Amino acid sequence: MTTFGTFGVWGPHQAWAGRVDEVAELERLGYGTFWVGGSPEADLALPEQLLGATTTMTIATGILNVWQTEPEDVARSFDRIADERLVLGIGAGHRQVDQAYEKPYEKLTNYLDRLDVPREKVVLAALGPRVLKLAAERTAGAHPYLVPKAHTEHARGILGDKLLAPEVTVVVEEDPAEARKIAREQLAYYFELTNYTSNWLRWGFTEEDVANRGSDDLIDALVPHGNPGQVAEKLRAHLDAGADHVAVQSLNGHYAELAAALGL
Repeated sequence: MTTFGTFGVWGPHQAWAGRVDEVAELERLGYGTFWVGGSPEADLALPEQLLGATTTMTIATGILNVWQTEPEDVARSFDRIADERLVLGIGAGHRQVDQAYEKPYEKLTNYLDRLDVPREKVVLAALGPRVLKLAAERTAGAHPYLVPKAHTEHARGILGDKLLAPEVTVVVEEDPAEARKIAREQLAYYFELTNYTSNWLRWGFTEEDVANRGSDDLIDALVPHGNPGQVAEKLRAHLDAGADHVAVQSLNGHYAELAAALGL
């Protein structure tokens, strides 16, 4: 049975491809999972490298894009690696990015039909209730990205006892203005993606909140910031809301300080 640990680290594969030793250090710090983000390729080359550099850490994709990979290729890579610590996060991408984007729910279900991998080794990048329900019915659970705590509470109700492992972006910075500046620079891209903006509107935020790279209220809800202890408290709030595991993406590092504050 796959063990994710209470906290892990999420990092885009483009930024972490040459940092295998750093991932091994994250394992030593006590993080249970490393999520290889940003649509890694079907050959799973980086996850395979990370499995070779670690001994207990789960390595998960966050996420394989259904428009950019073929499920048969992914399954062959999964079988080649044959490591119990490998988990496949699958997602439907974004209309503004993936040119083939059409009927994403149907594409996702077809992908799962063709993906010859044990369902306990698959999670879905679920935001809306329909895909959350699909995750509960056909996979080990859900890996939502860039969501407020209210989403975690809602997702737990849909998933039942299935895994809920949200990604939570953070900034370790005590000056709120500086922290929000760092967050807005990182999130600018996501404000162009309707999958995310529609999800934030679903949780009580307004069109004004999602305009101009986000109101302070929206930024604060999406990106916990403060000193390591304050950030750790906000990460634990997702556990209190029903998450089994939280994948931490720190925009300015400080993973060792966060590990200490989290008691890893």
